[in-house]
Amino acid sequence: MSRKLQAAYILVILAALAAPIVVVAGVSLNAEQALLFPPPEMSLRWYGALFSSPDWLVPLRNSLVIAAVSALLAVLVALPLALHVWSRGGLLSRALYTLGVAPFMLPPVISALGFLVFWVTIGMYGQMAATIVSHGVFLVTLPVVTLSLGLGAMDPALVEAARTMGATRGQVMRTVILPLLLPYIVSGYAFAFVLSLNEYIIAYMVAGFTVETLPIKIFNSLRYGYTPIMAVVAVLFVALAVAVFGLIGRFGNLPRLLGAERVEER
Repeated sequence: MSRKLQAAYILVILAALAAPIVVVAGVSLNAEQALLFPPPEMSLRWYGALFSSPDWLVPLRNSLVIAAVSALLAVLVALPLALHVWSRGGLLSRALYTLGVAPFMLPPVISALGFLVFWVTIGMYGQMAATIVSHGVFLVTLPVVTLSLGLGAMDPALVEAARTMGATRGQVMRTVILPLLLPYIVSGYAFAFVLSLNEYIIAYMVAGFTVETLPIKIFNSLRYGYTPIMAVVAVLFVALAVAVFGLIGRFGNLPRLLGAERVEER
């Protein structure tokens, strides 16, 4: 009986999680300009409209550029920070690690307000570079955490063996540490990319409608009515996230990358 109740409970949870996605996907297939579920007539009309309308292609391009560059920036900042914390230890390293995870400790609106004041002060408000740097700083926590997990899982004997064989610090970094860290670098980049793609508050606060991303475009379009093209964007976001995390799960250790698997004691 307990197994049946457990299975029923899991099915209810899965159904509750999947229901909004199913509804949004169904709405995106409406043949007419209406948010109806189930759709009276099914069509891929709004998928074609997304990729043929400049009003939506420009925000799509902006979102992809910002997500790609800001995720790279987050990794470039997180990598030396995580390496320093791992190799040095001590009070300063703990302080740096805390600084690296601090952006996620604050409410996004507080971070967004800080970025807004900063960019207005230096005269860069409304520029794409401001959004990229803001996202990169805000999302640096994700690669910091994944890289720290990867470094914690690394066998110190490998590094010691390389140094014993006469390898320099640069050679150890290139031939031992970075290859072992590659899955964690990729996963940290992927997590930051997906979150940047979906982020609204900071992007709106530092650029307004000057640099329109897809989330900003959706909220802006709500002022003029509802169309299934908004559901199409939501479906594409979900599909991209599933594809990214699916690839990470297929080629990497997803539980450990998410911090759910404790590193075995040596």
